[in-house]
Amino acid sequence: MNEMTTFIKRKAKQLEADTINIRTHLHEHPELSSKEYETVKYLKKRIIALGLEIEDVPNSTGFTALLDTGKQGKTLGIRADIDALPIEEHPNNLAGPRKVISKNKGVMHACGHDGHMAIVLSTMEILVEMKSELTGKVYFIFEEGEEIGAGIDAMVAHLEDKQIDAIYGNHLAAFMDSGTISVDAGPKMAGAIFVDFSVYGKSGHGARPDLSVNPLFGAAHVLTGLTNAWANQLDVTKTVTLGLTQIHGGSANNVIPEKVDIGGTLRFYDVEEGKRAIDIVKKVADLTAQAHNCTVKFSDNFKVVAHPVVNDEKLAEIAIRGNEEIIPGSVVHDVQWFASEPFNQYATIAPTLFAFVGTRNEAVGSGAEHHNEQFDLDENALIYGVQATTKFAVDYLMT
Repeated sequence: MNEMTTFIKRKAKQLEADTINIRTHLHEHPELSSKEYETVKYLKKRIIALGLEIEDVPNSTGFTALLDTGKQGKTLGIRADIDALPIEEHPNNLAGPRKVISKNKGVMHACGHDGHMAIVLSTMEILVEMKSELTGKVYFIFEEGEEIGAGIDAMVAHLEDKQIDAIYGNHLAAFMDSGTISVDAGPKMAGAIFVDFSVYGKSGHGARPDLSVNPLFGAAHVLTGLTNAWANQLDVTKTVTLGLTQIHGGSANNVIPEKVDIGGTLRFYDVEEGKRAIDIVKKVADLTAQAHNCTVKFSDNFKVVAHPVVNDEKLAEIAIRGNEEIIPGSVVHDVQWFASEPFNQYATIAPTLFAFVGTRNEAVGSGAEHHNEQFDLDENALIYGVQATTKFAVDYLMT
C-alpha cells in the first residue's frame, strides 16, 4: 500500500464520526426534489469552510464546488444527489427502532442520498488536505431533484464547458452487504420508459352496457395481451421488464366511464430492445382496443426517459484495482440494478463510472428495499464509500 493510499485510509477513519454526523443531520432534515433549500445552505457552509469555489447552476437548486490544485492535469467530476422522497418514515427499520429518523413529516431520505452527500463532503475534505500532492481539478457536483429528473439537464448544461475528463458517482446499495463495492464495466442501471396511455370507449348508464362501449373491458384485455406479448415477442436474452402500476377508470357504480388510464414503466439494458418494447405496447394496445370497439390515445410522456447507466471500461479498471488495494476483498462482480438514474446523462460530457457501495447489515436493520418506509443505511458502511471515492479520485488524477 503506497503512502497516498495509507493516508486516505487513515484520514477516512479520522473523519468517520464526522461523516456519520453529516449523514445524521441530512437524514433528520430531508427536503423534496427541487426544494432542497436548507440542504444546500448546509452543504455550502461546509464547503466554504474548506475554501472551495462554489458556482450555482442557473434555474436550479443544484451547484458545483471546484478544487483546483493549480497544476496542469486531468479534470474529474464527483457527483452527489441531494433530494429526498415524499415518504412517511417508519419508526422501525428491519431490526427495530431506527437510530436516526426524519424530523420533516412525510419526507424521507429513503434512497441513500443523505449518505451520498456525506461521502462526498468527507472525500472533499481529504482531497483538500492532499491538494499540494495532486494535479488537475475536481468538480464536486451536487445535483438537485434526482428522484424526478428535475436537475440533470441544467447541471449537464452547466458542466459542458468545464472540459471534464471523467465523472464518478456513488450509490449506496441496500441489496449488497456492507463492506462490498461493485464497479464493473458495462451496464449497471437500467434505462426507463414511462408508460402512459388511455383506452377510450363510450360512456353511458350501467343498466344498459349494450348502448355504451365499456373501456374497462378493452383495458383489461390490453393488459392480458401485453403479458402474452412479453412472453413471446421480446428477445429472452435482452430483458425488458413490464412494470405496469396504475389503472384508473370510472367514478360511480352505475356509470360506464368514457376512458381508462394505464401507467407504469418499462426497464431495459439494451436500447434497441427497449424501443422495440414501446412498439409492442402500442401495437397490442391499439389492436386489442379496436377488437373491443375502443380507441387508444398515447401520451407524449410515453417515451424513453432515461438510458442505461454504463461504466467505462478504463475507469472501471482503475476503480477495481484501487478498491482492492485500499479495501482488500471488497470488490464484487456482475451486479446490476433495474432501477434507473439520470446519471446516464453525464456520459454525454465525459466517460463515467458509477459505484455501488453495499449498506446491507442484518445486525443494524439495514437492507430494506430502496424507496421503502423501512429503508435504512448502515452508517458503518459510509467509510467504505469515502475510501473508494477518494482512492479513485487520487488514482485517476495521478495516472
